Amino acid sequence: MVVHIIGRESLGGFGHTIKLMPPQFVKPYVKTNKDDMAVAEAICEAVSHPNMRFVAIKNVEQQAILPIHRAKQGYVKSRTAQANQIRGLLSEFGIIIPQGIQSISKRMPDILEDAENGLPGAMRHLVKRLNDHLKELGRQVGELELQIKLWDKENEASQKLEAIPGIGPITASEIMATVGNAREFKNGR
Repeated sequence: MVVHIIGRESLGGFGHTIKLMPPQFVKPYVKTNKDDMAVAEAICEAVSHPNMRFVAIKNVEQQAILPIHRAKQGYVKSRTAQANQIRGLLSEFGIIIPQGIQSISKRMPDILEDAENGLPGAMRHLVKRLNDHLKELGRQVGELELQIKLWDKENEASQKLEAIPGIGPITASEIMATVGNAREFKNGR
């Protein structure tokens, strides 16, 4: 992240052309143990190759919205794992819930209240706790989606992307945050 700030604010003002390389493209050029000198040498060698690809410098807005997308993805992944854990634990007691988070939220009140489903008290308490965590993860996902949609409404370029059929505010804002200025690419692929 520091490189982006330096590239955007400091060096660009001195007439330098700023280019950023993805670390995975520099790594093959590191010859010895990773230290500052070896990495600097690898960068110099990598940048001298004519077919080296560079990434665009992101502006402050792009840097601000991209972590929100990543955090949302993390919450979605955790929510899916939590739902699968609940479903798996309940299946050990013969309670089968179809896939989908909505299936869990629909069935959970009945499962917790049914005293004759064979679910021991400790397990019932655990499932309730896991379900509460699942709801909290869902709430976090919803809040981050709302934040992304609000950012999308304020970003003119994201609004233009959203005008394309099949692209909504989440996808449009992620494209804007990840790609930025598409004119930096040689072709449409």
